[in-house]
Amino acid sequence: MDGIVADVAVGVKRGSDELLSGSVLNSPNSNMSSMVVTANGNDNKKFKGDDKMDGAPSRVLHIRKLPGEVTETEVIALGLPFGKVTNILMLKGKNQAFLELATEEAAVTMVNYYSAVTPHLRNQLIYIQYSNHKELKTDNTLNQYEEYHRAQAVLQAVTAVQATNAPISGTTVSESAVTPAQSPVLRIIIDNMYYPVTLDVLHQIFSKFGAVLKIITFTKNNQFQALLQYGDPVNAQQAKLALDGQNIYNACCTLRIDFSKLVNLNVKYNNDKSRDYTRPDLPSGDGQPALDPAIAAAFAKETSLLAVPGALSPLAIPNAAAAAAAAAAGRVGMPGVAAGGNTVLLVSNLNEEMVTPQSLFTLFGVYGDVQRVKILYNKKDSALIQMADGNQSQLAMSHLNGQKMYGKIIRVTLSKHQTVQLPREGLDDQGLTKDFGNSPLHRFKKPGSKNFQNIFPPSATLHLSNIPPSVAEEDLRTLFANTGGTVKAFKFFQDHKMALLQMSTVEEAIQALIDLHNYNLGENHHLRVSFSKSTI
Repeated sequence: MDGIVADVAVGVKRGSDELLSGSVLNSPNSNMSSMVVTANGNDNKKFKGDDKMDGAPSRVLHIRKLPGEVTETEVIALGLPFGKVTNILMLKGKNQAFLELATEEAAVTMVNYYSAVTPHLRNQLIYIQYSNHKELKTDNTLNQYEEYHRAQAVLQAVTAVQATNAPISGTTVSESAVTPAQSPVLRIIIDNMYYPVTLDVLHQIFSKFGAVLKIITFTKNNQFQALLQYGDPVNAQQAKLALDGQNIYNACCTLRIDFSKLVNLNVKYNNDKSRDYTRPDLPSGDGQPALDPAIAAAFAKETSLLAVPGALSPLAIPNAAAAAAAAAAGRVGMPGVAAGGNTVLLVSNLNEEMVTPQSLFTLFGVYGDVQRVKILYNKKDSALIQMADGNQSQLAMSHLNGQKMYGKIIRVTLSKHQTVQLPREGLDDQGLTKDFGNSPLHRFKKPGSKNFQNIFPPSATLHLSNIPPSVAEEDLRTLFANTGGTVKAFKFFQDHKMALLQMSTVEEAIQALIDLHNYNLGENHHLRVSFSKSTI
C-alpha cells in the first residue's frame, strides 16, 4: 500500500513505465507508427513520452494507468471542471492519454486538486502529472486512424456546446457535450424536506461514490434542489443508481436524482449555497458569512468537513437530534462546541433601530419554539436566540441565514453559549432580554402537529389560516399592503378559513409575517401566518 501512495505524487514523479519509447510507437503492431507530436513548435520531434524528472507546470497533462475500456469523454471530463480542454491524445495500447488545457493556470489547478484527491476512473487508480510538452499538435498523417478521429470528434463536440450554451443565472454553469447519461453532474431534488438538508450533508452522502468537485444548491418552484459534479461520470452513474429514491432521514428528505445536461459547474462563491472544492480561494460573496481560512483550506481535501460517525447507514438517520447533528456539523461554527446539541443561535447584522425580541421571536418561531431572546446590550445589531432543541436551531439557521430583515441581510450561526441567561432580578436591561418559555404562540409544542410537515424556506407566498367568515379578500389585501409591501396575488381556499397571499418579494413577505402573525382579526380569531411552498 505504501508503494501505491508514494507513486501518487501527482505532477512531480514520473514512473519509468509511463514512457513511450520510439520503438513502441514505431513497432509493426502499432497503428500509430506515423504519429508526430509537435512540442513547443518543433514539428519534426518524434514524441517519446515524458521522461524528464522535472515537474515544471505545463498546460499539457500526462495521464497514466487508464482502464482498458475508458472513453475519450471520460478523460476529457477529468479536465472540464478546471477549464476548457483544447486537445486530447489517446494512447489506448499503453493505457495513457495526454490532455491539453487552454491555460497553464487551469492545468496547475487540476494537478493541485488531484494531488489531494486521488483520481480514479471506473474505480481504478490513475496518475496525472505535468507533461514536458507545452503544446499538443498532431499532423495530418494521423487522420487515417479511427481512434484519432473519435477523440477529436468528442473534443470538438465539447468545444461547440461550451461555446453555444449560455450560462444559467446566478452561479453560472457552462455546458459541455456529454450526453445526459454520461454527465458527471447530477441534478438532485429533495422531496418531503421536513429536516434541513445542507450542502455539507449532500457532500457527505455523495462522497461515498467518488470525489465531489462542486455543489450548487438553490430553491426552484419552492423545492430545494442541487447540482453536484463528480470528477468522473461513472461515479455519477453509481451514485444515481444507489441513491435515487432513498431517504436521507427516516421517512423524509427523499432524493430524486437525474443526470444533468450540464457537465461543468462554474461556481463563483464558496459559501452555504455553493462550493467549489477545487478552488478554496473563492470569495464567500455578498450576503454570505465569510469562511474561516482553516475551513477553506480543508475544502481541497477529499474528506468531507461533515463527519458524523455512523450517521448515515446507508442514508437513514433515526431521529431529529441526529438529523440536526448531521446537518449542523459541517458549519464548524465554534471550535469545541458540539453543533448538533447546541440550541443557541447568534444572529448578527440586525437593524438595531427596528429589531425587537418580539420580532425575532416571531420570525425564528416559524422554524422552532423560541425560548429566550437577548439583544446584546453593547452590540445591539446582534442577538442570542435560544431554541427548544438542536434540530430547531439548525432549521432556523439553515432557512434564515442570508435573508433580509428590516432591510439588512442577517447572519445566523451557532453560538458558543449553551443557554441565554436572563438578567438578574431587579436589573433593568431596557427590555433587551425576553423569556418566551411559556408563550402560547409556540407552533411545535403539540406532538404530531401538522406544523412539523409545513416547514418551508422563506418565500414571497404566505399561507394564512384561522380567518373568520366576516373577513373578505379586500380586507386582507389592505392589511398586508399596510406592512409596506405590494400584494401581487391572493387566493382563498374553498372553506375561506385559509388563503394564499403573495407579496412582491421574499423580504416583504418576511416583514408581513413579523407584523401580522397572531394579528387579531376579531371574533376571537388570531391570524396565523407561515411561508408556503405553493405559488398562486
